[in-house]
Amino acid sequence: MAVHQREIKSFFYSQYFSDGLRITLGVLLPSLILAQFGQLELGLTLSLGAVCVCVVDTPGPEVYKRNAMLICNALVLLVAIITGFARLNVYTLGIEVVAASFVFSMFTVYGNRAASIGTSSLLVMIFMMDKGLQPNEVLKYSAIITAGGVWYMIMSLVFFGIRPYRAAQQALGENIVDVVKFLRIKADFYLPETDIEQNYRKLVSQQIKVSQHQDNVRELLFKTRLIVKESTHASRVLVLTFVDLVDMFEQIMATHYDYQEIRDRFAGTDILPHIGHLIHQMAGELDNVGYAILANSRYRRIKNFNTQLEELKLEIDNTSAHLSGSSNLVLKKILINLRDFNQKIIDICKYYNSKSAEGLISKKGDVEYTKFVAHQDYTPHILFDNLSFKSSGFKHALRVSLVCLVGFIITKSNGLLELINDFTGQNIKFGHHSYWVLLTIIVILKPGFSLSKQRNYERVAGTIIGGAIGVLILTFLHNKTLEVVLLMLFMMGAYSFLRVNYITSVIFMTPYVLILFKFLGVGHLDAAEERIIDTILGASLSFLASYLLFPSWESEQLRETSLDVVDANIRYLITLGENLTGKPRSTMDYKLARKDVFVKSANLSAAFERMVSEPKSKQKKSKDVHKFVVLNHILSSYLATIASNIAANTVIHLRADNLKMLKRDIAVLNESSKKLGGNSFEFTAEKTVADDELTPESTADQELLKEQLGFINKIANDIGRITDNLVLQ
Repeated sequence: MAVHQREIKSFFYSQYFSDGLRITLGVLLPSLILAQFGQLELGLTLSLGAVCVCVVDTPGPEVYKRNAMLICNALVLLVAIITGFARLNVYTLGIEVVAASFVFSMFTVYGNRAASIGTSSLLVMIFMMDKGLQPNEVLKYSAIITAGGVWYMIMSLVFFGIRPYRAAQQALGENIVDVVKFLRIKADFYLPETDIEQNYRKLVSQQIKVSQHQDNVRELLFKTRLIVKESTHASRVLVLTFVDLVDMFEQIMATHYDYQEIRDRFAGTDILPHIGHLIHQMAGELDNVGYAILANSRYRRIKNFNTQLEELKLEIDNTSAHLSGSSNLVLKKILINLRDFNQKIIDICKYYNSKSAEGLISKKGDVEYTKFVAHQDYTPHILFDNLSFKSSGFKHALRVSLVCLVGFIITKSNGLLELINDFTGQNIKFGHHSYWVLLTIIVILKPGFSLSKQRNYERVAGTIIGGAIGVLILTFLHNKTLEVVLLMLFMMGAYSFLRVNYITSVIFMTPYVLILFKFLGVGHLDAAEERIIDTILGASLSFLASYLLFPSWESEQLRETSLDVVDANIRYLITLGENLTGKPRSTMDYKLARKDVFVKSANLSAAFERMVSEPKSKQKKSKDVHKFVVLNHILSSYLATIASNIAANTVIHLRADNLKMLKRDIAVLNESSKKLGGNSFEFTAEKTVADDELTPESTADQELLKEQLGFINKIANDIGRITDNLVLQ
């Protein structure tokens, strides 16, 4: 029960609820205020403009949000004027629908924020299509819609300015929760009842969420000049907490071993379950820290793991009696990782509570954080370079424009409706809100089949469920005050869940639309029936198009994504190898290589998950792809283990046999890269350390490193064999 209460409270503290509250206020306030002065229609027009612009109000740095909303408002004005005149003739309107659908859908080649600007522009076109305006009213109405968009932009920026760090704080807290879930999955590997293969599936799935949210936090922190440039306590704490969190995530990755092998080796002891339960307890402590950051409250660390870590050390020392000659060095390395992990939790807590926090913060070196975020290129040549069937963005834009044309023709064709009614025996009509068909198409159709399929199901199911709820409310509830309250609550729910759970968002959205139409004098039963029919029609057209019109299957994109992962791992291994052979690499080089591996691995995992949701006939060798994903995850984890040893200065140089093994590992991975269409990476280091220069402790480290490099060699060869299968498909 306490866990569920925590989850509910976390949602209300989250950026999702903050977004829902801000959007609801921005959209409703013009209508509510002007309704008091008898100007409801003017208020609704302003709200319509706010609805279009709020689509662009996604998490990100203030300057990015401001620029996106400025461009969006300019396009809203332009598209509103064009549509206002084009709608005077059905043919010119049809031409605009096709042209605008193609052009604005092409915005996807510039990234998610640009894509949302394109969606907003299409929304204003769709909302204007059935608006009965005379030519002399078009400019005035377009200006009012744009004024609503400008109002929303100003209100959103004011909200952001009042609490400039809050969005980053929320994103950071949510990312900590993601890392906690990842840590719990890793802990389960040490429990004998856990199925290792199934746990890997959960692990790579959770890694996608961690990586995506880390990118969001990076953008919020490292692209926000206020946070990066200002040396305030709040800004420094946010940045350093995130830096430690990324290091902590690597520590979690570094606690990776051949779990089946260590299960067999330590089968006669309780040491592995002990480690698993201790990691779960640490995850719980980190979860408390994340919740405190999310709730913007102080967290005074209660749990001290030093005693339990000492008990674990004694237990590890005692396992040597049961090993019959086997080494327990791997357990000692796990213990070191757990101690480092514990120290990271302590440091984060000190940032927020300790009187010596300023001293701790000042010890942390400055990093050029802007190198850790991607920079989107908005030059025109990118658009022109993508005007080819080789581009998934081009195929998506062409698909959207053709489906919108079909939807437009159907909703404007009375003869076709008569044929449908004769065939079904029903009196189906599209009525005054036939733009819902196009709206459904715009919302559902995505570049990839899997996401379109998911949105299709969620849109239809959510509309039917939400429609039933709306009809029940309006049939049995006859109190305008309560209806207004419910309208606000449903609207808030719709926008709060929009990015986190789409079907729930649609369930909330449909009743609020029906309540709104009742206030406008439209019968709720007719509106509900019309909305459901239009949604089903739009969803059906979208599903058929995503399957039949220039479909983009994930299996066709996997070679490039797989190559990216292999190359990222090679670069990471070479960076570590150069450090081990006397060519020191900066912390920046190492962290950039690590970040590249994490991002590329998450991209591959996400591509695999999308592939398995596609039709079976389009899934090429899905079992081999899954093995490839898991093997590359294991490889990344072993590289992180070696990296943690370098960071702790336990391994400085390589013995000759280990250097030979390292070169062999790189050579095997280079072969896989070449099979996937990549190029070889050079590694020519020769500097080694002689056996007589090693201390007993260093010798033990070299032995462990030899074991790790040997396992990397095994994984690299396995990747090579799987690559052969994937290339042959």
